[in-house]
Amino acid sequence: MKMHYNITINGRVQGVFYRASTQKKAKELGITGGVKNQPDGSVYVEAEGSEDQLNALVEWCKSGPSTAKVDKVAVEKANETKGFDDFEVWR
Repeated sequence: MKMHYNITINGRVQGVFYRASTQKKAKELGITGGVKNQPDGSVYVEAEGSEDQLNALVEWCKSGPSTAKVDKVAVEKANETKGFDDFEVWR
């Protein structure tokens, strides 16, 4: 069953290739959605896939790319999916 997670990552996560790395990992896992920087310095992810796929992405987000320093990962499970076709870096 396809699920939708909203994930917010806080720490040193901008300017360290976090978005591009998240896109690569999501595509490896077969996840659709997108990732973008937030004005407050966090990174926001909307991701859709199976619960196992999404949990694997959340675990990856806790460390991210080697240049990042993640302080906190918050996950919100949404009730509805949006039907994304791909995983994109949103500007």
